[in-house]
Order: sequence, then C-alpha cells, then structure tokens
Amino acid sequence: MPLLHQRLMSCATARRALSSLSSSSIRHPIIAHTKTTTLGAPSRRFYAIDLISIDEKWRQRWRESHETSKASEKGTDGQDKHYVLPMFPYPSGTLHLGHLRVYSIADVVARFRTLRGEKVMLPMGWDAFGLPAENAAIERGVAPEKWTRSNMAKMKEQLELMNGSWDWDRELSTCDPGFYKHTQKLFLMLHERGLAYQAEAEVNWDPVDKTVLANEQVDANGNSWRSGVKVEKRKLKQWFFRISEFREALLEELEALAKENAWPERVLAQQKNWLGKSTGASVKFPVLAMGHDIHAAIEVFTTRPDTLFGVQYVALAASHPIVAKLAASDPELQAFIDTIPGLPADSKVGYLLPHLRAINPLAYHEETPDATKVSLPVYVAPYVLGDYGEGAVMGVPGHDLRDNAFWKEHHYDVPVRQVLSASEDGSTTAMKNEPFVEHGVMTEHSGSFKGKNSVAAGEEIVKLLEKADLAKPVEKWRLRDWLISRQRYWGTPIPIIHCDSCGPIPVPDEQLPVKLPDVDWAETRNGSPLESSPEFVNTTCPKCNGPARRDTDTMDTFVDSSWYYARFADPHNQEQLFSPEAGRTLPVDTYIGGIEHAILHLLYSRFIFKFLASTSLLPQYNEETYNSAEPFKRLITQGMVHGRTYINPDNGRFLKPDEVDLTDPNQPKVVSSGKTADVSFEKMSKSKYNGVDPSEFISKYGADATRAHMLFQAPVGDVLNWDEAKISGVTRWLQRLHDQIVVIASEASDQETTAREYIVEKHQSLGSASTEELKQWDAEGAIWRHLQRTITSITTSYEEVYSLNTVVSDLMILTNTLAENDAASPIVKHEAARALISMMAPITPAFAEECWALLRPSASSIFSSASFPVPDNSLAELVRPRIQPCAVQVNGKVRGVVDIPAPPAELSGDELRDWMVREILATKEGAARFSEGPYDLRAAKRAIPVRGGKTINFVLK
Repeated sequence: MPLLHQRLMSCATARRALSSLSSSSIRHPIIAHTKTTTLGAPSRRFYAIDLISIDEKWRQRWRESHETSKASEKGTDGQDKHYVLPMFPYPSGTLHLGHLRVYSIADVVARFRTLRGEKVMLPMGWDAFGLPAENAAIERGVAPEKWTRSNMAKMKEQLELMNGSWDWDRELSTCDPGFYKHTQKLFLMLHERGLAYQAEAEVNWDPVDKTVLANEQVDANGNSWRSGVKVEKRKLKQWFFRISEFREALLEELEALAKENAWPERVLAQQKNWLGKSTGASVKFPVLAMGHDIHAAIEVFTTRPDTLFGVQYVALAASHPIVAKLAASDPELQAFIDTIPGLPADSKVGYLLPHLRAINPLAYHEETPDATKVSLPVYVAPYVLGDYGEGAVMGVPGHDLRDNAFWKEHHYDVPVRQVLSASEDGSTTAMKNEPFVEHGVMTEHSGSFKGKNSVAAGEEIVKLLEKADLAKPVEKWRLRDWLISRQRYWGTPIPIIHCDSCGPIPVPDEQLPVKLPDVDWAETRNGSPLESSPEFVNTTCPKCNGPARRDTDTMDTFVDSSWYYARFADPHNQEQLFSPEAGRTLPVDTYIGGIEHAILHLLYSRFIFKFLASTSLLPQYNEETYNSAEPFKRLITQGMVHGRTYINPDNGRFLKPDEVDLTDPNQPKVVSSGKTADVSFEKMSKSKYNGVDPSEFISKYGADATRAHMLFQAPVGDVLNWDEAKISGVTRWLQRLHDQIVVIASEASDQETTAREYIVEKHQSLGSASTEELKQWDAEGAIWRHLQRTITSITTSYEEVYSLNTVVSDLMILTNTLAENDAASPIVKHEAARALISMMAPITPAFAEECWALLRPSASSIFSSASFPVPDNSLAELVRPRIQPCAVQVNGKVRGVVDIPAPPAELSGDELRDWMVREILATKEGAARFSEGPYDLRAAKRAIPVRGGKTINFVLK
C-alpha cells in the first residue's frame, strides 16, 4: 500500500474526540453545549449555532476589510466584468419583503460572479424624487427633502442587515444636486438635438395630485396610476421628449432581447403592444353637413380596409375638431361631452350628430351595392380615442366587437351587415349574433369583390380609392412622445429660461444645477409650487441679459430612472454624466426588478440609452450601431411576495393579528366567534394586515437563514407565498451542516494532496484492498460523483437565476450525501466540504465565511481566497462503486442481503457463480447465515446470478 494511502487511512481511523477541540479552534461566537461522543456521528449536535451573531460578526469583518463594498476593485483589467443591478428603491421609509427578495437575488448573482473571478459591480442608490414624498411631506408638515433623507437613512440600515455586498462608494440619490445637475444636462443634450421640445397639447390632468400625467401613467379605465381618480383632459403647454424618433429601433431590438430568453416574453409583448405599430390605410369619408359650415372629410385610420363595405356608421372622439366646432352651437352636445370623463372605459353611450352624415368612399364606385351607398350616421362616442389614429373610427358591426356592441345599443332593430365569411359558401365561424372578426372570403355584400380573399381584396380596395384621393396606405403607432412636465415641487427643475425677447433659452452649463428653492410648498396646492418663489422664478436671460422667468415645471421622475444605471459607472464625475472610459462598463449585464415596470421605466431607459449611444459618452457604439444599443443585456423579473391572510368567514372582513387565535396554527380561530378563519395568501398590504417586516424576521432568524428560506420557497419568477413556519427546515439544515464542518475540519491533515490526486493513486492499489477499504472507496466515489453533478446543476441554476430555489435543495442533498458517506477519507470530505461552502456562499455569505474559517483557518474571506468549483468528470470510470449489495435467494426467496465487491467484468457463467459464493461466505453476514444449516450455499445444486451479480438464486434440495 502506498505511503500516502497509509497516512490517510491512519488519519481516518484516528478520529479526535470533541474534548480535544478548543473553543478557539472552533472559532464560533457562542458555544451552547457540547457532547463527549466521538465526531464520527455527523448527525449529532455539538453546540447550537447562533446565526444572528454570525451575521453581526462577519458584517463587522466586511466593513473593516471592505471585502464586499470594494468588490469591484479587487479585479484586474484582464478580468471579465459583470454589472449586476437591482432596480433602486424609492425611499418610502421601510423595506418590505419584496425589497428583500429582489436585493437578495441581486446579491446572490453578484457574489456568484465574484467567486467566478469576475470583476463585479453591485451599486445601490435611491429613486428619491416624486409625488409620494411630496404628498407625504404635505400630510406630515415636513419638507420633502428632510422626510426623504430620513427614510433613506432608515432603509440603508435595513439594507445593511441583509448581508448584501453593495458598493456604497457608488451610492447616489436622484434628489442630490450633484445627480440632478446631470439630469438637467441630459435634458439640454436632448434639447440641442431637437429631442426635447415644448408644445401645446391635450394632456392628462390628475385633479388630486394636481399634475400632468404621461399617457403611460393612465390605466385602461382612464384613472391615474398614483391617485386612482379619473383623469381630466386639459390643454396645456408642456415639455416632451421625442421618443417617437427612436420607435423603429425600440421595436426592432425587441427581437434581439428575445434571443436566449434574455428578457421575459411577457415584458417584450407589453412593450411591443405599447409601441403599437399598425399598418393600414387612411380613408376619407366625405361629409354632408346640413346647416353647418363643415366641408372637410372625416379621415379614418383602419387596419381592415377589407371591411369597408360593412361600414354602418362613423364615430368621432369628443376631442375631434368637427365635434369641437359643432359643440360651440349645440348645448346638448357640450353637455354630453362634459359627462364623458365620468364614464367607464367600456361605455356604449353615444351622441348622434343631428345634421351630419358621412358618405362611404366606396359609394362612388359603380359596382358597390346600394346598401353601402346609403349615407352614414355620425356619432360622438367615448370609446373612440382622440390620440390614436385620426380620432375617428368607421363602425363595422359585422366584423368588430366594440362596433357591434355600440350598434346594438343604438340600432338594435337594424340588421348587421356581414361582408366577410369564413368560406365561399357564405357560412361563418362566428357564433350566432356575434361579429366575424377574422380574415376570410368576401360575400355578396362586397359587390365585384365577392369570392375574393379578404386580405387581397383589402389591398385592391385601397388602390381603388387611392386613385380618387380617398385613401392611402399609412403606418400608425400607438406610442406618443414622452410628456415630462410636472407641476409639482419635488423633482428636477427644467433648465430652461423664458425670455419675452429671445423665447425659451437653455440654462448655460456653468449655471447648472438649477437648484430647487426653499418654498412654502405646503401652501401652494394649485399650480406649480415653484411659481410661489419669486427668487427662483425671476432671473436674467443668458442671451440678452434682459429680465426673464425660469420654467416652473419639474421633470417626470422617470427621467431620473431612465439613466441612473449609467451614472453608477462614474457617480462622482462633476463635469459629465459619466466619462467615456466609465461608459465602457455599460450596459448592465443583469438587471433585476418587478414586472410592473415592463412599460414605463424600461421603455424610457431603452430610449435614453439609445440616445446616449449616439453621443461620445459611449464610444463602443457608432452611427451604424447606436440604434441597437440596449441598457440591460439580461432582465430578471421576480415574482411578488404574498402574505398569509386571515379572513372572517361570516363577513369576508380581513382580520388583524390580535383578532386571530393561533394556538393551533393549523386551525386559526376568529377570537370573537371561535370559528375557523379562512386563510389565503394575498399581496401584502396594510388593509389586509398581512405584511411582514423583514427587519423583525432577520432579527429573529438571521439574514442568511432568511435569504435561504426566501430563495428556497419558490422559483425566482413565481409568486412567493411567505410562510414563516417553513424556515425551520433551513435552520435545521444549517445546524446539521455546521456540525459536519466541525467534524471535517477536525479531521484535516497537513497533506496538500488534492482529492483527485488521492483518488487516482488509491485506485492503483484497489486490487489488494479489503472489503472495508472498498467500502471506504465507494463512500469516496459516492461523494465525488454527487459533488460533480451538484456543481454542474448549481452552476446552471446560478447562471439562469430563475431556478435559484434548486440551488438550496441541491446543497441540502449534497449535505446528506456527505453525512451518509462518513467512511470516506478526510481529504475527499474536506475538498467536498470546501466546494459545498463555496457554492452556498452567494446565498448564505456570513454562514459560509464561518465555515470557511473552520476549514481554512489561515485563509482570508471566502470571497477573496476561494473560487467557484468547476466540475471534474474525468474520473467517472475510476470512481464507480466497488462494493454493491447482493440479494441472496434460496429456492426463489430472498434470505438475506450482503455487501460484496462488484464482480469483475470478465467473469460469467460458472466462474461468476463460484466467485460470488466465495465473496458471500467471506462476509461476516454471509458466513453466519449461509455456511451451515438449511441455507448452506455449498450444498446448492445450482446457482443463478442475475443483474450483474446484484442478485443470486441458489437452488437447494
């Protein structure tokens, strides 16, 4: 036997007793109790770990050594770079479990990449401007800045408790003049290129928050995204960003983001829908106006010119110019228009314009059926949108669901005209009394187009009308330019000066930032609060030095978040948004946040990054490639966290914590009635009394256990039903693993031989190995094989991110494998333990540091001295099992199971039988049961080995 093998075997058999371990060698903050049993039983607990103390200990170590906050500076220029960024928080004052989830995921990705040897950037900052802070400040009578900064301080303390590796040296806040100076610079860069402009427009006015909203901030029911009230329409002069200039690039690059699932399909679909590119035709409907001076035709945009023969009415938006002209002399029409803001989005009401009729442009075609030549009623209808198409629709009840519903409401006794069918025989696939909305075949109501494919017919119809100047092919977009003006205080001031002589003049660079003034904003609820500060408003024109006024609007806070990720690359640059050199660290490699930002934030960020890519700030792009620039290579959208919610079965009321008796958690009772409460998991909210303070949870169980529990409960993209009771499984696992690490650390020898070298050398001596030695070999092989599979699986999970829950389960299973194969040599167990701890370090960093200090007492932090393990499958054939269980049958019935070596591959027939008999009888169990009496194998007439020697049947007399 080789000397190395002898030394290792000796080490394995000479287990130290726990009493020989000093507290200093254990290096654990609290020793609760010890047992004097030997360390060979890994299921025994030697002392209870204090996870909270471990967290505190290593957070202090990290602060002292800057192992985490300086992580981005540890690498060299030759290293791969990886920029991980969670969506930065709005400083509301308290972090919730949703924050804990997204920031835990981000930190896990960053730490994994760090262990892989990459140069990682994981910054943190604050989305500090916005209406919520201003409204809260008004309610509390405190300035928004004071309220916001107080909240930032509280939330930073909470973030520190999460064991995150945030680079606080890059911390930024959008309300700092040092940040919004550059937001103003960005505005001026856009203005210089003609991409920021001021225009009179009909805007969405929130009467509660008293400010203008972008189209994207109004829901499908016409309600404000913040206050929830019905939005009003007003005509105001506002500032816009010309996002429409980049609409083709924004649409085309969605295909690139779809490759390899870089962005979730759901997000891409929402962005594509919001961009809303439609190819169709603009069709003119001439007007017959009795008693009114209206000569213009009504222009309608349609994507279905094939349905023109089926038009039975025309509907106009309330904001249409014809409607505005008629309303001036029609009080009833004006009264109807005034009711529209209060109507639901699906309202079918309409106002018939009494002296106005429209003519179908096909009426001038000789072969058009008479029904199509009849003049059409014209309605004002709230379902028609003024800002899409031309603010007019052609009503086709036979082939459009909304048109059908409107027609039945106003003309229930008039037949619906079907001009398309699914087949030439006139049958349709539509349900009875429902419109046929698909493409198909033109019917007899389509004149000379009867029998033609509807798509081809539509193209011919447009060409026909184009000759008469009644139609033309057009392309329409749902996307509108981004309205950024806000009539509130707590935001970035727009850097424009208005001069009566010179017009709007950009604020010179040297005068930036235009700082927010101190105003009695709580008293200025009407109009822009900045207007109440004469010192702010009154200024000098930079061009003519005459008297002028500052712009008193502030920017939409989505302007801040549209570029903050780029500022993190160079947060202390006083002259530029960021230097071109820092710009080379962009884009963000992994961006993590909620699906609720699928349209607003992500679309605006894509627009701004494409603009920045067209400047010298991002030298990696040029005139040919800037349109393809994207700010976030990979987008991870985590699911929401739902809380356990208790409901009174009698009235459906949500129950407060003190209204529920949880003596038996499985049978929660309503205190007032004694009835069993209904239980569900719902989105956490104050009104449902189901919120959980992550700080309280961390103070109870520790940050590492909380992180592992949160990641283990559900895949990253799924809703997580928060169940506190289940964390006990995680804490038991950490305790069990720590006990094993104590044992393995105590067995360590001074040998520097790797497990691979040990296995290769030991394999050479297996021919003379005893059964016990073969059992040890099989234990080592089991650990080695399972370790390689686990490394492969966990590496994939970390890279994919969405399956982080399987990382925890894989680590738990590997922990069990280590315990089940305690006979393995210390060198194999030690290396497997180091790999296990390295793999769990991204999820439980403080616990991993503690275990690493046991395994490698002289090493520094695991994040600087370790590397993420790489699978080694080259020994697969060497480490196959040498001992296998053999079921011994006598006359067809199993009489015992013994462990014997795996039979040599070259044996078969009688040779295999004789070999197996010898091996069975050579075991202690075999000799006792099968060497005498009724089951004496030597008296067998026949022996039949099957399944490669895993079963053998002896036939006795």
